[in-house]
Amino acid sequence: MSTKLQAFDKKHMKENIPDIRSGDIVQVHQKVKEGDKERIQVFEGLVLARKHGKGIGSTITVRKVAQGIGVERIFPVHSPMIDKIEIVKRGKVRRAKLFYLRSAKGRKAKLKYKDFAVALAEEPEMPKTETETVEQTSQTK
Repeated sequence: MSTKLQAFDKKHMKENIPDIRSGDIVQVHQKVKEGDKERIQVFEGLVLARKHGKGIGSTITVRKVAQGIGVERIFPVHSPMIDKIEIVKRGKVRRAKLFYLRSAKGRKAKLKYKDFAVALAEEPEMPKTETETVEQTSQTK
């Protein structure tokens, strides 16, 4: 029974989702339907939390301040209404949920950032699996 659920989930999950973490500034491109027209609306803000793992039900909470008022939206990551998610900056944070930023003002609400291209270049490579190392050693012989 669970294999059918896993197959269904895998079929509906998106493949091109970046590694979103709390502290990132992201642009979420969402499809909005108005009457018979459909357009893309961009919501840019800080990721406060990522919940429910990396499965089909995973969500991100994004917060931005618009005209002095904080606006938060919860986006299902694998929803068909989400066109794409772009990471603008990668934040340096030490906790998984940043809900304290809701009430923080001034300097306490400030995070350290890197441009995403720089942060992506500095991330360490994933360790190689045993099969890759065996293949490389057999090719060098």
